[in-house]
Amino acid sequence: QVQLVESGGGLVQAGDSLRLSCAASGRTFSSTAMGWFRQAPGKDREFVATIRWIAGVTYYADSVKGRFANSSDNAKNTLNLQMNSLKPEDTAVYYCAASQKLYGATVYSTQFYDYWGQGTQVTVSS
Repeated sequence: QVQLVESGGGLVQAGDSLRLSCAASGRTFSSTAMGWFRQAPGKDREFVATIRWIAGVTYYADSVKGRFANSSDNAKNTLNLQMNSLKPEDTAVYYCAASQKLYGATVYSTQFYDYWGQGTQVTVSS
């Protein structure tokens, strides 16, 4: 089991920056990837960014590429999402997710992830 707790959400203006953090505990050593999804009201949960440990590669959604940066500590205990140049369309609940899978689904899909945090609200005003 892996437990995930997000923090750092809030209300900001367009163009501002915000940093989200995800504290992981439990069997974090067994995770193969950790990342972020978001869900706006009335929409499906969508991929934002993820780190795949084995490949040492970080993946980003096109909508956030160049504005968001995903980082972590080497022990897989903390995941951070630095969000710059925020836009009103970034408004959503942001969820941290962890996977123990090596195969079976794409990292862009919610189905790849086994554990989820409770989410933190990010609101960007225009």
